[in-house]
Amino acid sequence: MAMSMLQTEPLDEVATAAYAHLFQALAEPTRLTLVQHLASGEHRVRDLVDHLGLAQSTVSKHLGFLLECGLVTLRPEGRSTWYSLAEPELLRHLTGAAERILQATGTDAVLCTHLRQPHRHRDAAAPLPAPVPVPIPEDG
Repeated sequence: MAMSMLQTEPLDEVATAAYAHLFQALAEPTRLTLVQHLASGEHRVRDLVDHLGLAQSTVSKHLGFLLECGLVTLRPEGRSTWYSLAEPELLRHLTGAAERILQATGTDAVLCTHLRQPHRHRDAAAPLPAPVPVPIPEDG
C-alpha cells in the first residue's frame, strides 16, 4: 500500500465538538419541531406545550438545550418568557442546504414553510423579502 505524501493538519477537537453539539441539537425530532414552531415567531413555553401536546417539562428541557447551543433566545416580559430563534436567517440557510443534500441523496424532504421564508415580527408592517437561495458548489 502506498502512503499518501500529503500531510494533513490535526483535527480541531474543540471545533469538532461544537459542530457535533449543533447537529445534535437539530438531530432530535422534538427540538427540530420546536425550531419549526419558533420559525413562525416568538412563543411562550405554554404556547409550545399546547401546539405540541407535550409535557411542560419536556418542552422546557428541549428549549434549554437549544438555548445552550445558542439557537434560541429568550425575552422576559412580566411573568412570561418569550422564546425565539436567535439567527432565523442562518437557520433558513442551514435547512435549505440540508434540503438540497437530502434531494441529492434521493430524499425529497421539506420542513415547514416557516423555515423557508422570513417571518414577520409581530410589530412589523413591511412586506417580507423573498427568500435567498444558497447555492451549493458542485464537485467539478
